[in-house]
Amino acid sequence: MKTPLLRRIWFLLVLFLGLTFFGLNAGRILVIDDPQPSDVIVVLAGETDRRPARALELYYQGVAPRVLIDVPALARVYDTMQVDMAERYIRNLPRAASVGICPIEGLSTLEESHDVARCLAHERAKGVLVVTSDFHTRRSLSIFRHELHGKTVSVAAAHDDAQFGTHWWAHRQWAKTCLDEWIRLIWWEAVERWR
Repeated sequence: MKTPLLRRIWFLLVLFLGLTFFGLNAGRILVIDDPQPSDVIVVLAGETDRRPARALELYYQGVAPRVLIDVPALARVYDTMQVDMAERYIRNLPRAASVGICPIEGLSTLEESHDVARCLAHERAKGVLVVTSDFHTRRSLSIFRHELHGKTVSVAAAHDDAQFGTHWWAHRQWAKTCLDEWIRLIWWEAVERWR
């Protein structure tokens, strides 16, 4: 009788310790910031106040000679198309000729990777550096490596303290972002990538 009870206690203890370890590291596990020298930097759509700035920082450091910014092709901000806003932003950059727009229509990271593949068909790029929000880096890297056949893909993280931190339990927004991203990552790894 004591042996099965001891096994259960050990099992519950190991389970508790495992869940505690995972919980404490769940935010850190999501983040990969490992930019590698590449032929092009691709800035995923969203967080336009953070992602393009991180990409340009890497561009000026010489990580890649070209930057492509993903912009939703049909999205508007009030009465202005986002593509027009992006073009105006790029024109004001010191090295505007090295920065282009990749118009995207997809609403998911997987669909966006297909739009990026079409844009890269016009580039001579074997190495691609994806820049996205820090919490989104692990899933983005996995998706882009899976979808961009024949390309070497690395990822760089753009950080926003208002949106996410690796100590996800410290702020309500961080906790929501962490949980949402884990749900999306599990869905990608368990379902979408196998379709």
